[in-house]
Amino acid sequence: MDLETKPKKKLTPNQAYISAQKYCAYQERCQQEMRNKLYEWGLYSNDVENIIANLITENFLNEERFAKLFAGGKFRIKKWGRIKIKIELKKRKISEYCIKSAMKEIDEQQYYETLKSIISKKLKELPKGKEYQKNYKTAQYAISRGYESDMVWEIIKSI
Repeated sequence: MDLETKPKKKLTPNQAYISAQKYCAYQERCQQEMRNKLYEWGLYSNDVENIIANLITENFLNEERFAKLFAGGKFRIKKWGRIKIKIELKKRKISEYCIKSAMKEIDEQQYYETLKSIISKKLKELPKGKEYQKNYKTAQYAISRGYESDMVWEIIKSI
């Protein structure tokens, strides 16, 4: 039997609550991820919202904690810029307050140094050619990673 045709196992609200606790304990989750998972498990909206409320009460779900860990991780590991991190947090329906709180987790000096190293590395990778083309391609690359264009151009001009 193919995996796609296999019907999803429906969980009772009690089973779903226990599974949700394990799901949240394994890795930090946001409410929207948990909500999607609960619907995937075949629960109805009133059960989903009750389970979400209980998970928040028992501190399994915490949007601010999720946002801080998400922002810090994406910056340190994937070297994303603030713009891309904010967009991803908004996609996950994180509140503006939590996003602002998460952005404070990114050290300004470290952010600048990371961007500088990304730009330097990209400039070295590009083949020899016209300087303005290399600069443009490098700027596009850094901006696509979620860095602010004014900061990108400032660093390119200083190198």
